[in-house]
Amino acid sequence: MIANAAAGNPNVEALVYVAAFVPDKGEKLGDLIQRYPGSEIQAALNEVPFPNPDGSTGIDLYLKADRLREVFAADLPEKETELMAAEQRPFSASSFTDTTTDAAWRTIPSWGVVAGSHKSIPPALERFEYQRANARITEVPGASHLVMISHPDVVERVIEQAATATR
Repeated sequence: MIANAAAGNPNVEALVYVAAFVPDKGEKLGDLIQRYPGSEIQAALNEVPFPNPDGSTGIDLYLKADRLREVFAADLPEKETELMAAEQRPFSASSFTDTTTDAAWRTIPSWGVVAGSHKSIPPALERFEYQRANARITEVPGASHLVMISHPDVVERVIEQAATATR
């Protein structure tokens, strides 16, 4: 998450959030996603336990193949999302419960792309977080979480704006 990774790094001059969470220090994604209605991600997940080296059990999360397109990539062709469903990599359940340790957006100029039809992260949450971060906001109506694939020209333009504004 760039909120943690970019903090204190003098080489990072701008942050671009694309259909993304923008947590503040001390926040958890699992709490944030409950703040606004509209997320369908929890009901679309398969939990797969795995053993950690210390003997504890971790949980990997996968999107159910029959829900991936609807919840994650509704504005992409069905054939493409079928392949995504088959090839997806897991993410850790702890991503919802880990506490954010820093908020780079507090000191680094930010831009945000709101995916207007996002069913994983509610667009209202994206707007709230981007406004809170004083990000320059671009909204893409009808876009899913994968707005960077369905509307690459818009995302490219926002990245270019961030890059030129910080020179």
